[in-house]
Amino acid sequence: MILMSTHIGAQANEIAEVVLMPGDPLRAKYIAETFLEDIHQYNTVRNAFGYTGSYKGHRVSIQASGMGIPSISIYANELIQFYGVKKLIRVGTCGGMGTDIHVRDVVIAQAASTDSAIINNTFGSGMYYAPTADFKLLLAAHTAAQQQGITVKVGNILSEDRFYNDEIDRNKLIEYGILGSEMESAALYMLAAKYHVQALAILTISNHIITGEETTAEEREKSFNEMIALSLETAISAD
Repeated sequence: MILMSTHIGAQANEIAEVVLMPGDPLRAKYIAETFLEDIHQYNTVRNAFGYTGSYKGHRVSIQASGMGIPSISIYANELIQFYGVKKLIRVGTCGGMGTDIHVRDVVIAQAASTDSAIINNTFGSGMYYAPTADFKLLLAAHTAAQQQGITVKVGNILSEDRFYNDEIDRNKLIEYGILGSEMESAALYMLAAKYHVQALAILTISNHIITGEETTAEEREKSFNEMIALSLETAISAD
């Protein structure tokens, strides 16, 4: 069997045009088995599990992205370039920042600031590109949240290059309205812009970076159903 891409073991037409992208392969498995019907696993390469199934009659795929900007960049590039994916929704966790952010809150990332060198490497020095979400997906997610009675916070997040990042001034980031920190969304937004496709990140606050409050690994894998349901409704409702 000849693979279409280096890191995804799927053939043509095995992946839907809309893909949810959790970082954790086990969360991809959980979403597929819990929320989709007629699921087919199309990828096991590097244990980055990928599934396609049906949600309310709509074809949807779930592809694990791994952790960090380099990892999600690989999968987003290949999904778009080799499989014709048009909508990519990151469905993941985020470390909360600020006094009005709490564990298990759902955050929709309107924009993703970053300390990553991807901006400079892409645009050159002196250009500070702002990676932003697709407005239609953002609007669809906010509307779906209202319809489902889910309280969401919408705003700017930080996509960090390092998980253990002691040098960063988090108090200043909070002062400037950063809602939380994760490691993927800025790259996803940049690649979506480059290839003229839609992207959005819908995140659950898994821990609070300032207060130290956190959820367990099992909770992060399996219990963030509001975020997952909202992501799926967004996937099938946005044009």
